[in-house]
Amino acid sequence: MSSVGSTTSSSTSSANAGNAVITSTGIGSGLDISSIVTALTNAYGAAQTNELSSEQTTLNAQVSAFGTFSSALDTLQATLSSIDEPSALAAYSATVGDTSIASATTDSTAVPGSYSLEVQNLATAATLTSAPVASGSSYVGTGTLTLTVGSASTSITIGSTNDTLSGIASAINGAADNPGVTASVIATTAGSRLVLTGTTTGASNAISVSESGGDGGLSSLAYPADGDTGLTQTQAPEDASYSINGYAATSASNVVSGAITGVTLNLLSPSAAGTPTTLSVSADPATAATSINTFVSAVNGVLSAIQSLGGYDATTNTAGPLNGNATLESFQNQLEGILDDVQSGNSGGVTSLGDIGITADANTGQLDTDSGTMTDALSANITAVGNLLGGTNGIATQLNTLINQYTGPGGLLSSVNQGLQTSLTQVSQQQTALQAELATYSATLTSEYNAMDTAVAALKETQTYLTAEFDPNASSSSGSSSSSTSSLGSGNLGT
Repeated sequence: MSSVGSTTSSSTSSANAGNAVITSTGIGSGLDISSIVTALTNAYGAAQTNELSSEQTTLNAQVSAFGTFSSALDTLQATLSSIDEPSALAAYSATVGDTSIASATTDSTAVPGSYSLEVQNLATAATLTSAPVASGSSYVGTGTLTLTVGSASTSITIGSTNDTLSGIASAINGAADNPGVTASVIATTAGSRLVLTGTTTGASNAISVSESGGDGGLSSLAYPADGDTGLTQTQAPEDASYSINGYAATSASNVVSGAITGVTLNLLSPSAAGTPTTLSVSADPATAATSINTFVSAVNGVLSAIQSLGGYDATTNTAGPLNGNATLESFQNQLEGILDDVQSGNSGGVTSLGDIGITADANTGQLDTDSGTMTDALSANITAVGNLLGGTNGIATQLNTLINQYTGPGGLLSSVNQGLQTSLTQVSQQQTALQAELATYSATLTSEYNAMDTAVAALKETQTYLTAEFDPNASSSSGSSSSSTSSLGSGNLGT
């Protein structure tokens, strides 16, 4: 009975061990099933994972590269507006002999010329001043003041809250429909005075003030004055009077446009009687040269972008992300064709960029400029330079058309980017599908290894049982041990 009891105990223990193996992956076989499944899954998907990752990296690099290229084209196109019209490049400057009399600026419509300028008087705005009162806080009166400048007017109500000299000044300045009058209070030895000043010069901008209602105190601010009371005109509004080449002219403003084609005069002070000053309008090569040099820098920026994005570095054996790209190569070929264009029909001896000092460096591929040659060409015939760069067939015009084909709505770069984005979406979908496939593969391996692990656990259980049944020594030893244990456990009780 003792032997049977030992066997039963051993079988029960083995069964319990088998159950533990089933709930703890790898216990039965002693294998790290999780690591094995992970390694096999990674190996199974490695080639396709690496291929998709590499393709994604390449596509992202191309998207970034075309963004860089597009930015360089935008920079170049922004410089074309200053040279794509002959008149825009043909800049002129205006110089006044006596800078205390006037200054002058020009626009693209100016033409060379020399003029005499004499200023008789400047344009002025009207100024009205009141009789003095004790202070700015002195009471003046109540009622309605109506201010008129030219054809514009407004009415201002003066009551108990603004019936002082300072209050009236604030009411005028704060009027919503102020016709063009500012009001201030000045302190003099005789007392405080209200001063009204027109904001616009010219004889047509006279100020008039009338009053009505109230206590009649506002009559002291009327103009023209009614009797001995009222405002005094201390500065009459006048037009500027000047002469060009001896011919008289007037202007309501001291800033005079249209007197000379393309020239704006800023009259500063009257001339000494009978002493005109000179006004010279001449070509300004420096401004034109700045515009051209800015254009050249932008072209070099595009050329550098093409070289870095589409080139190959033999030293590092590294190709640019757009190396061999047909879109980039096509633009480069067309750009070089435009820059090399020779316009034999252009007058003035300016038929190519080389004639204005712009040449290509054979080593770098960049454009170089010879400032001396450029200045000479601009000084000799700025119109011919403008015709080379601007106008219907000008280099800048051709470049503008070319760039629009690439960067405009629906242009080539837009189509290229859409294609790249579509490819990136497809790669992402393939990566998602691959992950799902690998997850299924991993689950299948895990199931198979767990089944193997359970089978190994069952075999070990059987081994333990058979060993107990067919190894008498093991059974006897087990029984003796059990008996001894029982005796020891109960001996003292028997005694």
